Amino acid sequence: MGNKKKKKKTQLPFRINILFFVVFLMFTVLILQLGVVQILNGEAFQEEIDRTVKDTTKIPVPRGKIYDSNHNVIVDNKPLYSITYTPAKGTQAEDRLEVAEKLSKYISMDDEKKYLDKLTERNKKEYWYLKNKEEADSRLSEKEAADLDNAEQYNTILDRITKDEISGFSKQELEVIAIKKELDKAYSLTPQIVKNDDVTAEEYAKVSEHLDVLPGVNATTDWNRDYPFGETINSLLGTITTQEQGILAEKEQYYLTRGYSRNDRVGKSGLEEYYEDVLRGTKEQIQYTTTKSGKVVGTETVVEGSRGKDLVLSIDMEFQEEVDKIVREELKAAVQSHPYDNKYLKDALAVVMNPQTGELLAVSGQTRDGNEYSNAAYKTLYDAHRPGSIVKGATVLAGLESGVISPGQRFNDSPIKISGTPKKGSYSSSIGVVDDQDALKRSSNVYMFYIALKMGGENRYPFPNGNKASFNTEAWQKMRNYFQQFGLGVKTGIDFPYESVGFEGDSMNRAGLLMDFAIGQYDTYTTMQLAQYVSTIANDGYRVRPHFLKEIREPSKSDKDLGSIYRSENTDILNRVQMDQSYIDRVQEGFRKVFHEPGGTGYRYYHSKDYNAVGKTGTAQNEVYKDGKKLAETENLSLVGYAPYDEPEIAFAIIAPDTGKGNSYKINHMIGTRILDAYFDLKEERDKEKNEEKE
Repeated sequence: MGNKKKKKKTQLPFRINILFFVVFLMFTVLILQLGVVQILNGEAFQEEIDRTVKDTTKIPVPRGKIYDSNHNVIVDNKPLYSITYTPAKGTQAEDRLEVAEKLSKYISMDDEKKYLDKLTERNKKEYWYLKNKEEADSRLSEKEAADLDNAEQYNTILDRITKDEISGFSKQELEVIAIKKELDKAYSLTPQIVKNDDVTAEEYAKVSEHLDVLPGVNATTDWNRDYPFGETINSLLGTITTQEQGILAEKEQYYLTRGYSRNDRVGKSGLEEYYEDVLRGTKEQIQYTTTKSGKVVGTETVVEGSRGKDLVLSIDMEFQEEVDKIVREELKAAVQSHPYDNKYLKDALAVVMNPQTGELLAVSGQTRDGNEYSNAAYKTLYDAHRPGSIVKGATVLAGLESGVISPGQRFNDSPIKISGTPKKGSYSSSIGVVDDQDALKRSSNVYMFYIALKMGGENRYPFPNGNKASFNTEAWQKMRNYFQQFGLGVKTGIDFPYESVGFEGDSMNRAGLLMDFAIGQYDTYTTMQLAQYVSTIANDGYRVRPHFLKEIREPSKSDKDLGSIYRSENTDILNRVQMDQSYIDRVQEGFRKVFHEPGGTGYRYYHSKDYNAVGKTGTAQNEVYKDGKKLAETENLSLVGYAPYDEPEIAFAIIAPDTGKGNSYKINHMIGTRILDAYFDLKEERDKEKNEEKE
């Protein structure tokens, strides 16, 4: 018994020793593991804990302003209160709903046309889903869900929300949905406008006071384009997109590769579009530091933003408004004087430019719909019409330079009858024998017919009436090449997103059609092309590019002053007409005779004016069609000219399409004389003011 007890006593310490040894091994392993973690991998794990992400967000800035040539603001930025939302990374739909519910206490979205009427069925279903998530999820079985991805599951659940379930929302709930709809448009760390129309001072103050409970929301200022001169030349100034529209879809990649955000406002027409790169400005760049979970822990402005550069246009708004008034009044007067004959007269168009520099001084298009009149200056670039006799200057120059006629060559103005075609003659049977200059003065069609026939290889004079005419179709391109040197039938090069080049008729093997072309009765041209054409004649054969831009200015810190000049627009000579200067001199003299010698087609309107204007009148036969059916035969009344004759400083083109045939109200001359009177009266008035200031 005694020995057994002794053995048990000796076994107990042995077991304890084994236990202590096991515990020792475990602690050793633990210490080794802690050593590996702290010594070998400790720095890497700490970096992972401390890791943050830096993201740079670009904040839009106001666009540059637009001024006229006298530095009057044409397009401004009107400041307004704005409520914005900038979501953190990882923000979920539930978070946005919570913000929307809180924000609805401080701002109103009850404008039905702007907000409530635009809510879609999906907007309402998404709201119902978030408010009844458990119930909604139960409508999709696990078996169904197994065959669908997350997006398909979500859309299936939305489809199973009934119309009855989304039909009873209160107005307050609808406003929450409207706010959430705006919040959902926001990209991470990029400001999204929630409301900037009609934000009241009270709304602005309330939101400002509660920013601490509105994560991502800010009360700031925004801007909208403002037009101090109303609709004057608005169709040329163009428009910009709303933030809701954002960048233009058809140019998405172009904008995104140039630092735009998808919701940026951009120019979508007119000068706003053409000078987008200048007007857009430099965005402010803010760097956000966020944790791994998306929480913002710091912000830093890395690039100071600045609004866009300013445009100074060549347009003189005081003169522009006067030209608009003149063109509209004369359009109304023409319709009222012959309401039946002029029932198809819808437009009156005018372009006024400096022929030596290409600066556009006024561009007016007035249009009517019944008795409603409006500005449509874009039609001077978009709409092309048969110009009539105003292009005869180009025809004479083509004849002289090609050698088919010689300076002073005379033809008897007697009708020409080509076999199988109607007789072609001039408007008057008493023109008689004329040379090239008198042909312009009296507007002889027959003189131009002989130039066209000779260009086509038909040299018989007088033409034996009733015979067929020889004709080489190469004459078409030859004649058009001469016209194109003046800008007729080609782009003017104007600084605008779009311009028509007119319609080019078929180059058929018929001499009669080229005869029509020679008197402006075939191809069509825009008013801007006609202004460039007459400017080229006034400018001794130098064709200059018409342009709206005069200067680009750096943005100014003061609203009272313009910034420094960034760039000035220089005169851009597109080409020198390849013709002898003496030929151009002859046409210039012919244009003078039109206005200043008895028998000239413009004599009665301009000979007594002291500003010594010269030019060419025109009438083109036209037709009005609807659904392929001819409704009426009409006339396009046109006029081109420049002044003064010796040192031209103003050139103009006017066209009034589809006037009644033969009516006595010559809208082209009424507009022409009044525009010239207004220009020189305004110049005299300003010169007088300058002299008084000097004294």
